[in-house]
Amino acid sequence: MQLGRRDVVVGAGVAPLLWSRGGRAAKRPKIAAVCTAYFKYSHAQHIVGRFLDGYGWNGGYHHPEVDLVSLYVEQVGADDVSRERLARFPAVRSCQTINEALNLGSGKLAVDGVLLIGEHGKYPRNDRDQTMYPRYEHFMETVKVFKQSRRVVPVFLDKHLSWSWDKAKQMYDVSRSMRIPFQAGSSLPATSRIPSVEMLPGAKLREALCVGYGGVDSYDFHALETNQCMVERRKGGEPGVNWVEAYRGDKFWKAWEDGVWPSQLVYACLARSHTVTPARPGMGHMMPSPADVRRLCKDPYAYRYQHADGLVSSVLMLTGLVQDFNFAARIEGRKEPFSVQMYLPMPPARASLASSFSPLANNIEKMFLTGKPTDPIERTLLTTGLLAAGVESLHQGDKRITTPHLAIKYAAPRESTFWRT
Repeated sequence: MQLGRRDVVVGAGVAPLLWSRGGRAAKRPKIAAVCTAYFKYSHAQHIVGRFLDGYGWNGGYHHPEVDLVSLYVEQVGADDVSRERLARFPAVRSCQTINEALNLGSGKLAVDGVLLIGEHGKYPRNDRDQTMYPRYEHFMETVKVFKQSRRVVPVFLDKHLSWSWDKAKQMYDVSRSMRIPFQAGSSLPATSRIPSVEMLPGAKLREALCVGYGGVDSYDFHALETNQCMVERRKGGEPGVNWVEAYRGDKFWKAWEDGVWPSQLVYACLARSHTVTPARPGMGHMMPSPADVRRLCKDPYAYRYQHADGLVSSVLMLTGLVQDFNFAARIEGRKEPFSVQMYLPMPPARASLASSFSPLANNIEKMFLTGKPTDPIERTLLTTGLLAAGVESLHQGDKRITTPHLAIKYAAPRESTFWRT
């Protein structure tokens, strides 16, 4: 999609008209939801459902101060629950197209915010084992309605921007050119932490590491976000990333043995985890040895990357050893590592409770009410690019990938948006 000067001007002065001088919505915003699939325990249920039914929040029950007025679900399968939701909430319009969800049949934009949940569903996978979810296509359909209506509204997109870096960068460029309030990402930066701490602004970091679990082009994005929402608060902010290198198979184990990533940080992360698999039966308090890790983790992999200011970050995906996401860093002037867990409900309750989606929904609601994203879209652009580069490195046999296109500079938000408990 090519944008001309006229398109830029169209979006330039629209957003302030939707909100009062006090920074809150002058009326209850109307929200459209666009989903790839909506079934039990899907991201659509966990996010859209909270805007319909409300959710537990800070010792009470919170009903969002916005009205979900339309729902488009691209794939309605045998396990679909959106039809039940629509029957239970007759005020929500069931839509056959994204255009209808945004214009409510009026021919022009008729909502004040858009939820794009492009996660789950039956979509093709490419030769890099990435699921080609249509996040880019759904975003561009939304932009098309904005252009036709000469008005923009806030947009939230679940998880990374796209499986394709080129598409992700175009989405970012369009949002900036048209001045669309745009927020994206997962629940990891928003969820509560154990302990409830934040990286000190201006800290001088020497090295950072995240231990997580899950598959390629899915949960590794959570690990990258876990790391990035912490390191972006260091002295000088985020200057971008120079290169990314993947480790898998024999290369992974050799790197572990050679100390490529500091064992002190690995074990600081494991000490925070609530889900470490016992190395010995009945000896759950023991930390696993390298031999135990090799025995428990059948196909671990890692991404290691260097930021433009020299900081080196690593994410280790240790499926079989842990089922959570933990961060640790060496800070100049501090003897012991700084470490924290991004809290998720303990398995097997995680799928049903998924309380980590509540703070994410709360942050999304704040954006809809104020017209201002609570977290920088540049974080998601960078983590999207890091993931794409990591996947490419794996595809090329763990080759180091130089990333001049990831010279993405930004400052962390003044106040971190994780859930204080």
